[in-house]
Amino acid sequence: MTDYYCIVVIVLWPNPNNIYAYTVQAVMMEASSPAKAILFGEHAVVYGEPAIAVALDRRLSIRVRSSDTCRVDGGSLSMRRHRYLRWALNNLWNGEPLEIRTRSQIPGASGLGSSAALSSSIAAILRSLRGEWKPRDVATDAFEIEYNVQGGASPTDTSCSVHGGGILVSFRKESEHLWSISKGERTWHVHNLDPPEMTLVVGFTGRPSLTGRQVAKVRSFHERSGFARETIREIGDLVMEGVDALKDGDMVRIGALMNRNHSLLSILGVNSKELQSLVDAALPYSYGAKLTGAGGGGSMIALTDKPEKVASLLKARGGKPYIVRVSMVGCEVHGT
Repeated sequence: MTDYYCIVVIVLWPNPNNIYAYTVQAVMMEASSPAKAILFGEHAVVYGEPAIAVALDRRLSIRVRSSDTCRVDGGSLSMRRHRYLRWALNNLWNGEPLEIRTRSQIPGASGLGSSAALSSSIAAILRSLRGEWKPRDVATDAFEIEYNVQGGASPTDTSCSVHGGGILVSFRKESEHLWSISKGERTWHVHNLDPPEMTLVVGFTGRPSLTGRQVAKVRSFHERSGFARETIREIGDLVMEGVDALKDGDMVRIGALMNRNHSLLSILGVNSKELQSLVDAALPYSYGAKLTGAGGGGSMIALTDKPEKVASLLKARGGKPYIVRVSMVGCEVHGT
């Protein structure tokens, strides 16, 4: 990836509201963040249960430079597709207008954390411009962006994108604690989790995964059904089994837990016929397969030692396959 070097001059002055603003001159800076896949625990993590996510070796980058007006990829910041960047600049930045360019290897609305990578990258740049780059603070800002744009979220995706490797998110502190993030009465504790070497095949259905819609669907089910609440708790128990399986590098057990997690997510109503078709295609040559992310579309993942075979089967079912591996590299900023 190209490094963009810069000379940054930051001038602070008090405005009438006694809030210090930033003038950034001659700036060119780039940040990049990885995609993610949730191995275990999506949706349940919103309700106090743990989740495990891993960063993937596909990345999204953004480049910024000072400008006379805010623009994104040559267009207006007011466009609906720029909601994440618009919220970040309106709420986390009090400086000169910035021109933003984006570049992504992550399919949008695919369940692979494209919005988390975008939120992490812009949060990292805005923090860097203020000389305040710390992973914990970047993760907190990135979570706030996603939470406010989506109308609710957990910090799983954004923390994974910032940290890289693997993470465990839970509501109590465990060993290898990285940071904690609070919203309302909830506090999520984020921990490092070293995953074994794994090859995953992602199958993108081509149908968007609309996170806000799926989160609202599960919320409605959770509020009116004791069975839904029991299913959520069962997913949480499964996640902690997954921690042990990952530490042991037990692919057979990891795969079996993935299959079980997929069945429980189907009960919550976030599976789809397109996702199930791809899961069914992958299973004969995989340790396990499941939807990943919010569901309703988006992507599934398969854990396999025959990635080319699985990829060909997913393509034959109409999916767009990506052979990926866990990335230990989290959010990076170049040109600071």
